[in-house]
Amino acid sequence: MKQPITTPFGAQSTASEVVASTDLIGQRAIVTGGAGGLGQETARALASAGAEVTIAARNLDLGNAAAREIAAQTGNPLTRAAQLDLADLASVKEFAASWSGPLHILVANAGVMATPERHTPQGRELQFATNHLGHFALAVGLHDALAAAGKARVVVLSSVGHINGPVRFHDPDFTKEPYDPWLAYAQSKTANILFAVEAAKRWAADGIAVNALNPGRIWGTNLGRYMEAPPASFDPSGQTGVSVKNIAQGAATSVLLAASPLVEGVTGTYFEDCQEAAPFTPGVRRGVADYAVDPDNARRLWDLSVELTGVGQ
Repeated sequence: MKQPITTPFGAQSTASEVVASTDLIGQRAIVTGGAGGLGQETARALASAGAEVTIAARNLDLGNAAAREIAAQTGNPLTRAAQLDLADLASVKEFAASWSGPLHILVANAGVMATPERHTPQGRELQFATNHLGHFALAVGLHDALAAAGKARVVVLSSVGHINGPVRFHDPDFTKEPYDPWLAYAQSKTANILFAVEAAKRWAADGIAVNALNPGRIWGTNLGRYMEAPPASFDPSGQTGVSVKNIAQGAATSVLLAASPLVEGVTGTYFEDCQEAAPFTPGVRRGVADYAVDPDNARRLWDLSVELTGVGQ
């Protein structure tokens, strides 16, 4: 049996601690959703190690403000913002087409959670479209730039919420059955992991490592803005395995996978608390569900994503 990948870091480690001895000078990174929360902390940590960081943000004003703040905090002027709306495939295509030169790190951080029923300009359910399809189209659109970098890394933020449901291949947009915001969220987060599994296989020859992660339960971000009140399933009391973190701790696993030499060459893997996750055990809110790492599901999702985005054909 393969031994799980471990590191000296853990649930309480911070992004700054993870990247403290790493030199990213000369490397270029994109962080989606980098205008605030986990994304901004991830961008700040990468910039502090010397990387040239592009914050991809739906709100360009907030992105620019975050870039200025990071530059001032780190002393690294190579931080900028660019407009990207992951829910609009035209915006994704424009962003990818505007990128020039190699790309060493892509952090697919942006996301929405438990939204009211909404659809994109292309008619897709909003959470699946934003959390998965937009990032799928972005990564595929930037594939050549990632391949040109040599040993590039793609990091995809999933969630422990993926254990609440698989990808609904029969009805991903909830057109046949009533919409459930939490099942839609679970579907999108399972899709994030399946993307990493399949992209790791397809892009191995290009030297591109692709991994997914659960950042933990983070208070203080804008992710839960659609929640009138946290549901019972988000109450950590009495639950086993829940990691409740601040933003600096929540960004640590993202930064580990994006930058640390400790995980160089690791690909197609799901991490939490800076370690490779164990298989999910019912009753314990951690680990990775079997259906989220199933290679047949991963291949099927890739084909569906190509069909729904028109990218990667």
